[in-house]
This record gives sequence, structure tokens and C-alpha cells, in this order.
Amino acid sequence: MNSSTSHTASEAPLQWFAMSATFRRELKAKSILEDAGIECFIPMRYMPVTKRNGRRVRELVPAVHNLIFARARQEDIQEVKNDIPYIQWLTRPHEGRNIPIIVPDKDMEHFIKVTQDGNENLIYLRPDEIDLKKGTPIRILGGPFNGIEGTFIKIHGHRNRRVVVMLKGLIGVAMAEVTPDLLEIIKE
Repeated sequence: MNSSTSHTASEAPLQWFAMSATFRRELKAKSILEDAGIECFIPMRYMPVTKRNGRRVRELVPAVHNLIFARARQEDIQEVKNDIPYIQWLTRPHEGRNIPIIVPDKDMEHFIKVTQDGNENLIYLRPDEIDLKKGTPIRILGGPFNGIEGTFIKIHGHRNRRVVVMLKGLIGVAMAEVTPDLLEIIKE
């Protein structure tokens, strides 16, 4: 790599990219990316207790198969990705071509904070399962999710409204019920 390319790459910002690791190889992809110095996140969840070899175990598994988030410069991820065909960019159309999906830092920070403990009560939703226009934009005040912003909305098949934290166009996660006294409506 010549010095001008290196200089340009070092000035590029670190960003969160949404990626896919086909055939449920997201944990393997995460390991490879982390070995290359790239920060990664996979939302995980505990499966209900099962028996394995006569013992009861709770297994921590990816909550959404094939989904991985990587935070680095695009060039650094591409360099690793060149040698691993099952790691793919998740893309969106832009001006007649597809570009990698970048998740804003603040959105990713909220998503990680909500999903990082493997809570089995979280409900992961596809974008087409959520109509955010029917919800109320809120901010949580206090408790472990202090500062998290989301949408207070009724989720189909559940009795009470829940706070949904959405990564636009990718995935939403509905939290366990939050007491209304901890919710502040965000004025638009």
C-alpha cells in the first residue's frame, strides 16, 4: 500500500457496518474480524434450558442468524473480507448502485445496550413487522436503559405496548415492558 492510500484510509472514520455471514457462520466471521483488530457485535440470546449429554444447559446463541455488525474503516473490513467469501456487506440502493449499510453510532450504542445481556425476553422484529408511525417516540429516563431512545408501540401478538429500538431498515428489538413513569415523549 502506498503512503497516500495509507494516509487516506487512516483519515476515514470508524463506522458500524451491517454485514451478513452466510450459512450461520456469524460467530466464525466475528472471530476472524476480531483477530484482524475489527470491533464486532452480534446480538445474542439465551435459549431455554435443554438437556445435552444428560445435563441441563442454557446455550447462548445468535439472536438473528447471519447478522453481524463490524466497526472499522470500510477499507479495513474489505481487506479481511476479500479472503472470506461468506462475509458479505448488507447493502441499500443509492443513486443506481448498492452501497454498504452504515448504522449511526448512537443507534448502534442503543441497540447494543438493549441486547448485550442475552435477554431471552427480547423480541427481534423485521422492519416489515413494525409500523413506527403508529408509535410514540420516547426516551427512557432512569434504570439500566437510561437515555435509550425508541418507539413506544403495540407489538402484534402481545398484550401491552413495548419500547422498540430500531436499526432503520435492518432489525428492531422490542424490550420487556418498561414502566410508563420512566418514559419521556420526544417532541419532534
